Amino acid sequence: MNAPGHLDAAQFKAAMACFASGVTVVTARAPDGTDHGMTVSSFCSLSLQPPLVLTCIDASATLLPHLLAAETFGISMLSASQGALSTRFADQTIDRFDDVAFSRGATGPALLDGAVAHLECRRVAVHPGGDHHIIVGEVLSARVLTGSPLVYAQRAYGRVAPLPVEPRAPSDGS
Repeated sequence: MNAPGHLDAAQFKAAMACFASGVTVVTARAPDGTDHGMTVSSFCSLSLQPPLVLTCIDASATLLPHLLAAETFGISMLSASQGALSTRFADQTIDRFDDVAFSRGATGPALLDGAVAHLECRRVAVHPGGDHHIIVGEVLSARVLTGSPLVYAQRAYGRVAPLPVEPRAPSDGS
């Protein structure tokens, strides 16, 4: 174990890999009409009133300038059958949207077909976060579709499997 303040980056990454997360593809449409997106697992809800979410984007990510320029962005929560799509949108060397089925959200962003849910958001804040930017979005629309969500943990894709319900302990005799 390292002394406080001297955390090894590999140890930190290994510890964070133990935290299971859902997998999303965050998208933004550029002013010229081109679509941009990337796989993001650093995503969560932030507030119910108003409905806010946050996502953390690496400062060197190719999506970041488009996300900062666009007023709105989309989030597709991937289904358990979309591991290959997640890998595709993590690859910075290809046209990520080539032959990918999607619909256009009302505010413009691409929303990937086959996802378990879609959100359309208006960017309301950007905060520095180390080597990332924290993007806060107000959710303008949410659509729940069908299927089981894609989960990522310990550097592997998985799916949600419900645990068996444990019997309740008997009450104190009343």
